[in-house]
Amino acid sequence: MTTSRAGREHRAGPAPAAPVEDTPYEAARRLTRAAGRSGDALIAEAAALADGWAAVVHPVAGTVHCHPHSAGPAAVRAAAHPKAHPHLTVQQVADAALVIGPGRATPAPRAALIAQITADLLLVRARQAEETRGAEQRLHAAALHLLLHGRHRLAVDVLGTGAAAHVTHATVYRLAGSTAHAAHQALWRAAQSGVSFGDTRMLVGLDGPELVVVALHGAQESHSPALPLLSRIAERYRLTGGAADPAPLDMVPTAWAEAGTARNSAAVGCLIPAAGLGAHGLLRVLPADRLAAWSAAVLQPLDRERRRTLEAWLRSGSAQAAAPALGVSEGTVRSRLRGIGALLAADLDDPTVQAQLLLALRAPAPPEPATTYVRLPAAPLPPELIGPGQADRWASALLEPLDARLRTALRCWLGQRGRTAPAAAELGLHRTTLTAWLDKCGRLLGLDLSSATVRAELHLAAETIAPPGAGSAALPRRGGRTYRGARA
Repeated sequence: MTTSRAGREHRAGPAPAAPVEDTPYEAARRLTRAAGRSGDALIAEAAALADGWAAVVHPVAGTVHCHPHSAGPAAVRAAAHPKAHPHLTVQQVADAALVIGPGRATPAPRAALIAQITADLLLVRARQAEETRGAEQRLHAAALHLLLHGRHRLAVDVLGTGAAAHVTHATVYRLAGSTAHAAHQALWRAAQSGVSFGDTRMLVGLDGPELVVVALHGAQESHSPALPLLSRIAERYRLTGGAADPAPLDMVPTAWAEAGTARNSAAVGCLIPAAGLGAHGLLRVLPADRLAAWSAAVLQPLDRERRRTLEAWLRSGSAQAAAPALGVSEGTVRSRLRGIGALLAADLDDPTVQAQLLLALRAPAPPEPATTYVRLPAAPLPPELIGPGQADRWASALLEPLDARLRTALRCWLGQRGRTAPAAAELGLHRTTLTAWLDKCGRLLGLDLSSATVRAELHLAAETIAPPGAGSAALPRRGGRTYRGARA
């Protein structure tokens, strides 16, 4: 206690903290504490001590940790060609490279010391991860088995309460090839290096000669952030891979089949999505906020169970295939579909209605639930989402590779809900001829016609630009049931 000149007593304020001694011991202490928290914290502390930036670069995963994030490209270049960047400190740590860009005032010996301590701590973290690797792989295998057998709630419970908080959907990837086992090991090592996927959790496993990855995430994530890593894995290890569209957890068996179909049509070293519509996909063409609001209004009469039933039926293509995914009988699925049709006041046997409902189910979730019900539009695409001119341009661009003959055949086949025999009869073609034409359509469009999503969007496109009165009679032909084409 002190006394002022006025004679009043007052308490002295807290003494200023003694400055922290900047020594190798203090640097090691700070880095060790950060390593105990996370790999990101360790790299951030290394960047702070070096008064610059720091990053960990993996040859497959790319930039694993980086602080600040803007230093990522420079770190990748330095890890690939360290001799070309002598002002940076590059140190190999197992399969990855630690890159530190010190500030101008940081002496080279101090930067080297920080790099050495950080590298040692990264190795310690890698060894700790290696010790738990076997148990973690068994956990992944158990969760994958449960998901593929329709036990999604139990699978989430196995993964722990942290996953149950936000996991509602999954994206399935299947990659096959003679090097799948090596790719599996590389993916695990990349994950142990600390690869971050935000709120996404990856389940990784081997199914014979196939590398299987299931990315678990929330409903708002339309694409898994694991895709770039898995694309590099496919390219590096010469695998053929397929990726399904994001699906609810109870639809993982259907998504598994979609990923397998996409994989079968992939080239070596490529990972292709089941839809593969790219920039022509309606989820990219239509405004997301309007699409979400329209979807909520269209599906407003349906509760969660009815929406699950409708999506399972539309994605699998039949009540028989949807029943196992839902864990009910085929008769129960058909009974639910009759009720859904009545609630929506829609003919569920109409292929345009099916395509519109699948679009609504794939739309992003709105911020607030809809309070009013909107019926499905008479036009193929909702006029409140896209104008007639823009719809025509979208449909024409999507179907541009096809001539009039193939467009007519494809439209008829899609109108028959993908059934070849009735479509061939309507067109007056032999089934073998129609099958050959459909194969050519798939090649020209670069799409997998076995995907329900692809068929739905192609149907909407074909109906959008179909001239009035167009039908099977518009198909040019020369005699018989086998199309021979026009003579030269």
